[in-house]
Amino acid sequence: MRFFVFCLLPFAFCLSACRPAAAPVSMSNEPVSINNVPLPPSKPIGEMIWTGFDGKEQKLKDLQGKVVVLDFWATYCPPCLEEIPHLNELQTKYGTEKLQIIGLNVGGDEDLPKIPAFVEKLKINYALATPEDALMQIIFGNRSEIPQTAVFDRNGNLVQKFVGYDLKIKYDLDKAIEQALSQ
Repeated sequence: MRFFVFCLLPFAFCLSACRPAAAPVSMSNEPVSINNVPLPPSKPIGEMIWTGFDGKEQKLKDLQGKVVVLDFWATYCPPCLEEIPHLNELQTKYGTEKLQIIGLNVGGDEDLPKIPAFVEKLKINYALATPEDALMQIIFGNRSEIPQTAVFDRNGNLVQKFVGYDLKIKYDLDKAIEQALSQ
């Protein structure tokens, strides 16, 4: 009998140790892939271009000496609708000598015809343009939500980037702009 138990014990151990691996456990709702890593920028951010609705191209380095806010938005974006009046207030408060806000439309070709009525409705008082793809890629990274708002200091260095818009972001945006203006 001891011999039988002695032989059965290693067999039972092998059966219990040789079970298939447990199913993977998800730690996040976002998939992880090396392919989601943003590519390095094709040129320095100061050289990235946006094109105004008047056809003129501009770069971040053209605005050296001013604090710059690049706001990526679309007419169909509810948080953008909430943020734009605050951006109007900031542009009025600080003036274009100190602060330059650029609204960069990322709504695509179908959004462009809606912009004039949108501007009139919201009384947008800052420059509007469309960004080059490289600028969108460097600001957006692997996130696609809008609005995305980037604050740059007088030397063209990124101070802070915000995704979305709510009261906390409004407060933090004000704080980032004030900090950049005080430097």
